[in-house]
Amino acid sequence: MTLAGCSDSGADASPSQSDRTQTAISSPSPSSTADAEETAVITAYTSSWDAQTEAYSKASSAGTDLKKNTTFKALADIEKDLSVMRKAGQVTTGKPAINPKVVKVTDAKIPTATVADCVDTTHWTLIDKASKKKVPLPTTRLVKYVSTATLEKWGTKWMVTKLTAQEQSC
Repeated sequence: MTLAGCSDSGADASPSQSDRTQTAISSPSPSSTADAEETAVITAYTSSWDAQTEAYSKASSAGTDLKKNTTFKALADIEKDLSVMRKAGQVTTGKPAINPKVVKVTDAKIPTATVADCVDTTHWTLIDKASKKKVPLPTTRLVKYVSTATLEKWGTKWMVTKLTAQEQSC
């Protein structure tokens, strides 16, 4: 949530010349605006992963913040995975390590961003919920893989709309 600036100086107060000069000097440059957008994109992406990790740990998105930053195909794919996990009686323990980088931000009617990541699942383990034993996975499965995400800016908020796990190690 973004808070608007407030002042206790009263309604009659007007900024001094030095205040106006400081405001003009501290106005964001295009570069700092781009940096702020990239930071907002990474924050949304990371929040989505945090919520995914929580959802996978209980095989349910209920009670998570998943829908706050994730929608469309990304959310549908996650919900499909969660359904399969529930039916199999499986959950995850631990947490994936992510290292996202903003590849591109496009300014359009609906701004979009692309994030590239190397997801490391070394310490994110699929287990049988009842027995707490590790579920054997194919030995050909990539433990560290390239992932890309597409985000859209809805108003002032970035939303993950698509997650794509590549069949490429990193």
